[in-house]
Amino acid sequence: MYMLRTDNITMKFGGLVAVSNLNLEIKQNEIVGLIGPNGAGKTTAFNMITSQYTPTEGSIFFNNEDITSYKPYEITKLGIARTFQNIKLFKEMTVLENVLVGNHLRVRSPLILSVLRSPMYLREEKHMVEKSMNLLRDLNLDDVVNEKAYSLPYGKQRRLEIARALATDPKLLLLDEPAAGMNPQESIELMNFIHEIREKFDLTIFLIEHTMQVVMGVCERIYVLDYGVTIAEGNPSDIQNNPKVIEAYLGVN
Repeated sequence: MYMLRTDNITMKFGGLVAVSNLNLEIKQNEIVGLIGPNGAGKTTAFNMITSQYTPTEGSIFFNNEDITSYKPYEITKLGIARTFQNIKLFKEMTVLENVLVGNHLRVRSPLILSVLRSPMYLREEKHMVEKSMNLLRDLNLDDVVNEKAYSLPYGKQRRLEIARALATDPKLLLLDEPAAGMNPQESIELMNFIHEIREKFDLTIFLIEHTMQVVMGVCERIYVLDYGVTIAEGNPSDIQNNPKVIEAYLGVN
């Protein structure tokens, strides 16, 4: 059974077809990549999966449940979380506060109990803080819990965004260009980090990435888009040697 499956999803903006008849199949605990030139439709595909966009045509299934018309918060509650190409943190909040935001998705207390600071809510709040601290320790961010997000080095901001996503208890984690802006050594560390969180949190990971070192080093299977159309799918070796990929993605005629 596939954790995530898309059935000919298409996204049109007026006369522009951003993604055409995209069929993805991702099994539990896989690390799968989505690559292609700029403007190929990769982020549009992510936006459809996370309900930022509703596909013009086609269907999306998560654990055999049709989620095509779900709202973003419903997608997150089901167990799909994502990061963004441009880091989206609450920059004036502390590291801990950013992760607590992710935890609030699972709060059971009614809003009025949080306003009244009821014993039930205070117990939940204590649990959220403990859970967030454990998560930050797991991701080696426990030394900066009280720092403002904007003050962190770039690499730690990336980790914090992933920590906030993990706080929602996802089964499927979508990473949009996690290596953007990183140097070669940081990219190697990121590859190790992705493998670590896959094992530690029992995750399935779907990522968009331009850094070929990361894609080939971490992904078990790769899909390639060009002008919104899938031109290849296979393991890293297949993709590296595919003439269509070489021509479209690497610009070799």
